[in-house]
Amino acid sequence: MSKFETPMQVAEQVTQLGQRIRIARIRRSWSVAYLANKAGINRNTLTALELGKPGTAVGVCFTVLWALGLDRTLDGVADPDADLHGKALEAARRPARAGKPRKASDDYDF
Repeated sequence: MSKFETPMQVAEQVTQLGQRIRIARIRRSWSVAYLANKAGINRNTLTALELGKPGTAVGVCFTVLWALGLDRTLDGVADPDADLHGKALEAARRPARAGKPRKASDDYDF
């Protein structure tokens, strides 16, 4: 059985997010205990998030951002309208021209 290994770029982004959450907490002059309580999580879990531990649940991250009032910053994450690569793939699968209209099936005509 192989252990899942986080890609280096992902690990760096998780670490950066944890640092940003820590900065937001400190700017508010909130202790780890206060923010953890406000988010309804354990202090150790918040510390793991701030340290960028990749095993921290995404729900914990979203809840902490909500507790900090930063949940609106998530609106652009994985936005399908911003997925240029996915949109290009989708467009490539579209037919080049419209086909003839097909006769409607009478399967459901009662």
